[in-house]
Amino acid sequence: MNTLQIVWKNISKQTGSTILSILLTAFGVAILCVLSITSESFEKQLENNSKNIDLVIGAKGSPLQLILSSVYHIDNPTGNIPLAEAEKLQNNPLIKLAVPVSLGDNYRGHRIVGTDSSFLILYETKVQQGKLFQKNYEVVIGTDVANKQNLKIGDHIHSSHGLSKGGHSHDDHPFTVVGILAHNNNITDNLILTSLSSVWDVHGIAHDEHHEELTTEELQAKEDLAETRDAYLHHHGEATDEEHDHAHEDDQSADSDRVVKSIGADMIHSSGLEITALLVQYQSPAAIAVLPKFIAQNTQMQAASPAIESARLFSLLGVGIDSLQILAYIIMAIAGLSVFISLYNALKQRKYDLAIMRTLGASKLKLFTLVIFEGMVITIIGGFLGLIFAHIALYYISLQTSQSADFIHAFKLNPVELIFVLLACIIGIISALIPAIKAYKTTISHILSGN
Repeated sequence: MNTLQIVWKNISKQTGSTILSILLTAFGVAILCVLSITSESFEKQLENNSKNIDLVIGAKGSPLQLILSSVYHIDNPTGNIPLAEAEKLQNNPLIKLAVPVSLGDNYRGHRIVGTDSSFLILYETKVQQGKLFQKNYEVVIGTDVANKQNLKIGDHIHSSHGLSKGGHSHDDHPFTVVGILAHNNNITDNLILTSLSSVWDVHGIAHDEHHEELTTEELQAKEDLAETRDAYLHHHGEATDEEHDHAHEDDQSADSDRVVKSIGADMIHSSGLEITALLVQYQSPAAIAVLPKFIAQNTQMQAASPAIESARLFSLLGVGIDSLQILAYIIMAIAGLSVFISLYNALKQRKYDLAIMRTLGASKLKLFTLVIFEGMVITIIGGFLGLIFAHIALYYISLQTSQSADFIHAFKLNPVELIFVLLACIIGIISALIPAIKAYKTTISHILSGN
C-alpha cells in the first residue's frame, strides 16, 4: 500500500471532522476568489468605460447617480436637460467633444441609447458589420447584444419603455438592426445605439416642425455637420475593413475636431426637446477647474467627473470588500485549526498503528510525511471545492449584470485563484506540523508496553 492510499484510508476514518475541515477551507477559498475576481473586474470595467470621458453634464441630483446612469448604464438617470441649454456648450473653447446621450427604453434589458456618430469616436470603436444608423428606427448593436439575443443585420426589434425588463412594449415602432459594433471590452458591447430623433419619435415628441425656425447660420452649420457625418459614415459604415483601418487612423483626429462644432447631427434646435446627458471631453487641462464651476453657477445643470465619482464608489465598496476578505481569512484560519484538531485526535487513536508500522520497517520520516500529506490532502480538496463554489457564485452574479455590463467571466480561471489554493495547502501543512512531529517522535517500546 503506497503513501497516498494510506493517507486516504486514514482520512476516510474521520468522516465528520474531515468534511468539516474541507467545507471550512472551501468557503474561505470561495469567498477570497469571488471578492478578488469581482473587485478586479469591476475596477477594470470602471476604467474602460470612462477613460475618454472627462465630464458628464446632466440634470441636478446625485453626481454618482448621473455617472452610473450615463456612463456605466447601471442606474436610472437624474432627469433630462433641455437641448437648447446643451447646445450652448457646443462652441465652448474648453470642450473638445460633447456627445449627447438620451435614455428611456430597453430591449430585453439592453439599454437603447439615442446619440450620434461622435459616440463611436469617444469610445474608440467602429462598426464591424453593416453600417452606422442613418435613418430613424435604425440601430447599431454591441457584440454581446448580438450574441445573447441572436440578432443579425436586418432583424427587427421592439423597444420597451424603461431601463429594465418588463416595461411597456412600443410595438408600433420597430427598430431595424443595420450594424454590429466591434468588440470593445466595455459598455458599448451591451448597448443598442440609435439616433436622437428615433428616441424622440418613439415617445411621440415632435421635432420636425422646428426645421423652419432655423436661421441661415444654423442651416449652414447643419450642412457643415452633415458633411462631417457623411465623411464619418464613409469610413465607419460603408468602407471595407481594410480601407476603414487605414482611413480611421488618418481621419479620426480630424473627425473629432469637426464634431466639436456641434453636439450632434441629430440634435435639432428646439427649446422644447430634451436629452439625458452630455459626455464631455476636455480641450485642455485648464477646463478641469473652470468648466464644472461654470456649469454649476450659470446653468440649471450639474457637472460630474467620472474619475472622482468612480474613485468614491470604489472606496465605498472597498470597505465592504476588505471586511469580507478579513472574514474569509478568519474562516481559513478556523479551517486550519479544524485540520489540526482532526489530525491530533486521529493520531491518538492510531498510535498503535504507527508503532506497528515502525516495527515493520517504516522510518520516522515516513510517519512524519504521512501526517503532513493528510493535512495537505484535506486542504487541497477543500481548495478545489472552493473554486467550484466560487465559479458557481460568479455565474449567478454575472446573470444579474449581463444586460448592463459583462465584466465577470464566470468560467474563466484566474491565476490568483491558484494562489488561494496554494495558501490553503500551506495552511494544511502548518496545521499538520505538530501532529507530524508527534508521530515522528513515536517510541515503539513505550506504546506497545502501554506506558
